[in-house]
Amino acid sequence: MPGSQLGPDLRALGFDVQNAFLPDDLPRLLAEVPAGERVALVDPRFLGHVHALRLALTDPRFPAAAVTGALTVQAEARAALARTLASGPAAPAARTRTTSVLTDDIAAALEADGVAVHRPELGSLVATVPADEAAAVAASQAVAAVDDEAVRLRNAVKSRDGFFTTHFISPYSRYIARWCARRGLTPNQVTTASLITALIAAGCAATGTRGGFVAAGLLLILSFVLDCTDGQLARYSLQYSTMGAWLDATFDRAKEYAYYAGLALGAARGGDDVWALALGAMVLQTCRHVVDFSFNEAHVVGTDASANTSPTAALSTKLDSVGWTVWVRRMIVLPIGERWAMIAVLTALATPRIVFYALLIGCAFAACYTTAGRVLRSLTRRATRTDRAARALAELADSGPLAQLVAAKAPRIPGAPVVAAVGAAALVATALTQPVGSRRMIVAAVLYAILSGLAVARPLKGALDWLVPPLFRVAEYCTVLVLAARSEVDGALPAAFGLVAAVAYHHYDTVYRIKGGSGAPPQWLVRLIGGHEGRTLVVTVLAAVLATRDTDFTLALTALAAAIALVVLVESIRFWVSSGAPAVHDEGETA
Repeated sequence: MPGSQLGPDLRALGFDVQNAFLPDDLPRLLAEVPAGERVALVDPRFLGHVHALRLALTDPRFPAAAVTGALTVQAEARAALARTLASGPAAPAARTRTTSVLTDDIAAALEADGVAVHRPELGSLVATVPADEAAAVAASQAVAAVDDEAVRLRNAVKSRDGFFTTHFISPYSRYIARWCARRGLTPNQVTTASLITALIAAGCAATGTRGGFVAAGLLLILSFVLDCTDGQLARYSLQYSTMGAWLDATFDRAKEYAYYAGLALGAARGGDDVWALALGAMVLQTCRHVVDFSFNEAHVVGTDASANTSPTAALSTKLDSVGWTVWVRRMIVLPIGERWAMIAVLTALATPRIVFYALLIGCAFAACYTTAGRVLRSLTRRATRTDRAARALAELADSGPLAQLVAAKAPRIPGAPVVAAVGAAALVATALTQPVGSRRMIVAAVLYAILSGLAVARPLKGALDWLVPPLFRVAEYCTVLVLAARSEVDGALPAAFGLVAAVAYHHYDTVYRIKGGSGAPPQWLVRLIGGHEGRTLVVTVLAAVLATRDTDFTLALTALAAAIALVVLVESIRFWVSSGAPAVHDEGETA
């Protein structure tokens, strides 16, 4: 970089700047950098905004990233970079300085070597290497015409978000994010503050007083503002991290479900038992998310042989051109912004029972709307699922030893969603109609374990096979809810709430590991906690044996919840703080 003015900007971005006078100097300079460190190559003639360099050089989520004139490589791609520099295919063109830019040639060589090079969208930001003086003048004028700080603030906000978040939170939360960045606060600290605020809100709701409910609603909105701010801070300053991925991916659920528990406790203080409604809301919300995750994993880019050609997708694209329909469709699925705003307002103005009624009705409508649309897309889409998609769905299924044994021994029959639906329907129907202590309930649980094994015996590559994991979640969660409610044992429903919360955490943890490309939790963990069919059978047996013995059923559910939570949390924390955890940032719920 001799003669370049880029040194201060690169140092401000955290780089130790070294000058390479010739391309031949690059292999030597690369060898001097410790193997685990990120390296960047920047053409000394680079002209552009500092934020363009920040986007290209400091995002930790990609093994390599590049814009015109700048390239960065992380530890996992260092070997490929060393090979490229040693072979020197771009050096002659770079020496002539007429036909190409050295960093761009190296980026192309890395891609040819199998390295995925991320190229960030710059929008109005400038990143170029001018070929002559006239081009340099034009580039400088383009740089001066765009306020990169304004772009940085604008890009801190997700391009696709809900109506409430976009119009009532993001207009000022982005400035809170900038304020945090300038004072050295990290997204993890803001995420933790959001969690603490939500837990205080849950505590206020648990008081059961009108003042407590009003305070809870206000604090829940404040918690959501901070929840938006942490992501905006991460995008503003590109502070993505493995710990941040884990915190951001799980704390939203912890906050929402803790608040449900707070409302249920507050209602109990007023003599109203709404634990069944609270657990029902948690079950419905979690199953909605599983539908989202399963569908997305089945249709993720790269898993289909063809693009989305369904008439439903074409209609959705056509509607996207009509602005108001976009906002209506985003609002009716009740994303987190609209959902939390509704919860906060109703908490302050109404009763916990009304809050849960509104949640159940709204989420049920949203679930029917999104699931129906995705089923139609799947049925009319011409595509072939790959092994990667099938493996992701199998991991989301969370099959335990019983289902795995059946899958290994039983014939591979087609129609996985139908088999899973029959097993789930039979199990839930039996729980609703038979006495809690009936042997028929145990038989239904055994039948469910067998059918769940049959459902996953074949690779899940069918058009609707993404429905299998959600059906398993519905069967397990609803069985726990129905048995606890029908047992009429004191404390059974709160204990069941804790059990479902612990299991749901395991399922969310599985989702975010898959999204980060790290695969599902280890098989020993899945086997240890029984898989969905094993846990369902255990709860069914416990209900049959203990439901008539005062509070023994409650104690058993509590012990089971505590054991699962302990094992799952310990292993999850170990993974997310390890060096192998993915540096992904959760972009929130699907709008």
